[in-house]
Amino acid sequence: MKFNLLSVICLFVLLQACQPVDPSIRLYVGTYSVDDSDGIYAYKFNPENGELVFDQVTENRENPSFIGISRNNRFLYAVSEVNDYNHLDSGSVTAYGIEPDGRLTKLNQVATLGNHPCHIAVAPDGETMVASNYTSGSISIYQVKPDGSLVENPQLIQHVGFGPDSQRQKGPHAHSAQFSDDGKTIMTADLGLDKLFFYQFNADSGKYIPAQQPFVEMAPGAGPRHFARSADDSFIYVMNEMASTVSVVKKVNDGWELVQTESSLPADYTGSKSGADIHLSADGRFLYCSNRGLNSIAVFKRDLENGTIELIQNEPEQGEWPRNFCISPDGNYVLVAYQHSNNVAVFSRDAETGLLTYTGKSYDIPSPVCLKFLN
Repeated sequence: MKFNLLSVICLFVLLQACQPVDPSIRLYVGTYSVDDSDGIYAYKFNPENGELVFDQVTENRENPSFIGISRNNRFLYAVSEVNDYNHLDSGSVTAYGIEPDGRLTKLNQVATLGNHPCHIAVAPDGETMVASNYTSGSISIYQVKPDGSLVENPQLIQHVGFGPDSQRQKGPHAHSAQFSDDGKTIMTADLGLDKLFFYQFNADSGKYIPAQQPFVEMAPGAGPRHFARSADDSFIYVMNEMASTVSVVKKVNDGWELVQTESSLPADYTGSKSGADIHLSADGRFLYCSNRGLNSIAVFKRDLENGTIELIQNEPEQGEWPRNFCISPDGNYVLVAYQHSNNVAVFSRDAETGLLTYTGKSYDIPSPVCLKFLN
């Protein structure tokens, strides 16, 4: 009897070991609440062949356009890019718990105290989060509870001023923010003011205050939008939306200095300019950014010693209006969200050359804006 039971157990273990391992990685997609979009979509991405398979959707019809995920993969945060949350002149942020099967469980929803939040970033330790309010030109800094929910009444930092473009820069437009690796500094790109701001955490007040060098200024009318940082925090690469340029900001002693600006468009391009997202490869050798208008992904080669960049490719369009994009965790693919053509396209990436090639794989997703892998 003991022998038979042992045999059954061994056979069961053997069968389990022979079961194929699912290599897929979960991908979350933030969308605008237009047409038939239902909210935040979850897909399974297969890094072995670049395929996406629909998994589930979390209902949210309040423009959950941009999302952020905590480093421990336990919580997801989504903006509601609106200006009338809960009868307030405000947008909002919703906190979700990420269940083992990928489902999102709503934890709470809080006002940003600013209009049309369009970007979210979570501090490395997961204890603070910042949302950028585009229309009102402010950032909202939240404390995060141990259960992942957000403390109401965030610290609000309001930008003031205007830029040279009378249409796009009548006032401040905070477009994105990031934490330094130690969480003590917040960097914020303001499209309306042509500035990259720096805020330092003050232990005495428990608030973020302007750093000793409060900002770096881009070219007039450039319109800084998103930015990427080198792994050693020595360089910041700023995607300027209105100029479709990338500005290289270098750490110099205790401050920052603008050292280079390059177009992300071909030299003979004469169409509309509208740069969007920007990311560095994990090895820091290549920089990628999305060009709306041209509808391309620009590829730059990066000098690892001095941080300078050189444009080497503009991968042709596979959709309209490329917004956010992401590099797969293994670095072999780039997935691009095309907002106006309602699709996400998959490109293979050559790790040696940095160049992109369209795989032929494109997936219908309504009004996709933001792509985030669950690592």
